[in-house]
Formats: sequence, structure tokens, C-alpha cells
Amino acid sequence: MQLNVTGHHVDVTTSLKGYVEKKLDRIVRHSDHVIDVHCILTVEKLRHKAEATVALSGATVYADATDPNMYAAIDALADKLDRRVKKHKEKLGDHYSPRHLSP
Repeated sequence: MQLNVTGHHVDVTTSLKGYVEKKLDRIVRHSDHVIDVHCILTVEKLRHKAEATVALSGATVYADATDPNMYAAIDALADKLDRRVKKHKEKLGDHYSPRHLSP
């Protein structure tokens, strides 16, 4: 998995990047088809926003989260991405369900 972390109006420190990497590592455990993750961290006045685009083989998943705390926004982003990647994986699995294959 290739991870790119960029910041708008915020310096991306090594600890912040490490935290994003640790949280988004959970997504790789659910899907082996993760190719690239691009995460953008933004600060606007008192609003901290984290958004990410995950490139899977055959699809692209996007999520964003806003919170007064950057670490809480990253946590919420990881939860949303995790749910969306699981849903995409279930859609792929449901397409070839056994009830459709039986005569």
C-alpha cells in the first residue's frame, strides 16, 4: 500500500503521519486489493478535516471527517473508510453467491 499524506494549512509531522498510517493500516487487513491511499489533512479556523481516497483494484473509495480535534477526525475517517471498504468487499462477494450458481 502506498500512503501519501498532505496537509493544507497544517504541518504534517512524523507523529501525525505515523498516526494516520497506524489507523489506515486496519483497512489493509480487510482488503488485500488496496493499491494507493491519499490522505489530506486540513485546518480551517477551529475545524479540523481529514479526507482520504483509497484506490482499490476496480474501485475508488472516498471518505471525509470533520472534528475540532485532528486526531478525532482521523479516527472518524478510519472508521468510515473501514465500513466502506468492507461494503465494497461484500458487494464483490455477493455477486458470486452460491444461490445464483446452483441449477
